[in-house]
Amino acid sequence: MKIVKSIFFSVMALVMAGCLGILICALSPSLTNMLAEKVGNAQAAPGGADADGRPAPGVDTGRIEGQDGYERPDSVPSGTPSSVSGKTGYKPVQESGEQIAQNEAENLSGIIAPGNTGSDLVFDETLYPYYAMLEQTVRPLYHQVYANAMNLTVSFTPVTNVSVEQLKTVFEAVYNDHPELFWLDTGYTCKYLKSGSCVEVTLKYNDAADHIDSARQEFQGAAQAVLSGAQALGSDGEKERYVHDALMQLVEYDSGAPMNQSAYSALVGGRSVCAGYARAFQYLMQCLGIPCYYCTGYAGEDHAWNIVKLDGSYCNVDVTWNDTDPATYDYYNKTDREFGSTHVRTGLSVYLPACISEGVGTLPSEGTQTSDLDGLINPNPVEPIRWQSKSKNENTVITPDEQKKDNLQQAGVTEDQVRETVSAYYEDCLKLLKQAGKGDKQFSNVVPESLWLTLEQAYGRGDYWKGYVNEALKALGAEDFVIQIQVQRLGGGYYRLYHNVYTY
Repeated sequence: MKIVKSIFFSVMALVMAGCLGILICALSPSLTNMLAEKVGNAQAAPGGADADGRPAPGVDTGRIEGQDGYERPDSVPSGTPSSVSGKTGYKPVQESGEQIAQNEAENLSGIIAPGNTGSDLVFDETLYPYYAMLEQTVRPLYHQVYANAMNLTVSFTPVTNVSVEQLKTVFEAVYNDHPELFWLDTGYTCKYLKSGSCVEVTLKYNDAADHIDSARQEFQGAAQAVLSGAQALGSDGEKERYVHDALMQLVEYDSGAPMNQSAYSALVGGRSVCAGYARAFQYLMQCLGIPCYYCTGYAGEDHAWNIVKLDGSYCNVDVTWNDTDPATYDYYNKTDREFGSTHVRTGLSVYLPACISEGVGTLPSEGTQTSDLDGLINPNPVEPIRWQSKSKNENTVITPDEQKKDNLQQAGVTEDQVRETVSAYYEDCLKLLKQAGKGDKQFSNVVPESLWLTLEQAYGRGDYWKGYVNEALKALGAEDFVIQIQVQRLGGGYYRLYHNVYTY
């Protein structure tokens, strides 16, 4: 009898617990969503991949049927390759919510306004694919979130009726499409009614928002220093490689870098994680008019990379994983099949176009002429230049003056164009920089091979600031500048240095 009673009370306790759970979930949609997400994640692959392929709330899957769909690999990576171990760091969007009563929601209208609705904004669906994914009914909220983020508005009421789940989709779409919003944090909060309808949105901003004007100047200056070199190239493939290589030279992987989910951390700070690399690459490619998407997923850990459109086809690029010592192109312009063993898309990124065409934007083969800048020794310097010596005819006897004259003729320059010493080079740079003025400028000069080896070390140590930069900035009334140098072999042991500078 005691056993029967124990069984009876145990069953009743389970029933009551289940009823209590149902009641709590009914009163709190956010808890329901959280539990559903936990269950989904338990059934899915690591990183949040949806096991049953259900579309995200607010995504118009009908708009995506016309393009090649991404096919998720049969298995997920168990870890990252040893050569790039630990080089991840992407943080998914974190949302939090608070359920409020109807009367409290009605009072919000007198306190919180919609802010800037962004109704006059237009978004190119080729450049902003996450916008293209959205249903028409939630697109007004996309406009509103973007416009208010641009204005650094903290809280606002939605211009359209959206659920808590739809709000998350829209916020992720804005965040993923717009790396220029480098001050926008990866989290937000919302207030919602019992029905699950969102009535207030609160955006979060990182430390850059505290000095937004100077941060924007720094960001644009750093970006322009890369773009000025890429814009001179001919094809989109050449521009892509230039930006890719420039970022590998500029950025160092650092999991502790501040604001490391932003393009700002990579371009200005020079230290970031995968998210910063990918968003900087996305921004620079967008500025060049080349469709480039921020792709998130799982690669042993949560990870971010890019998808680029070249010649009408799409390919995967992982700048972070190529930035090793020495640098590689192991994860450059690859198909989904080639990425499948190491990268799996999750979240909204599964709706991005599939990468199925091989050989898209591949690296030029050795000896192939691809642009007017092929003569540059280091148009995309990833590592120190390795100089090549030319053989000489030992039977030829000429005087030093004759040799110098012959060398100048080979280089196609006159003696007065050559800066023979470090001080002469600095003096010439100071004069040319002052003449050029502030902004995005270029100048060049000619130096002997032996001098360039010294100058390369001076730029590596930062000695050039004392050499000519500080005085030039003072004369121009500028506060800072960024520089990128390209080196062209002229022949005869001379090199022309192209200086791409941006003063501000």
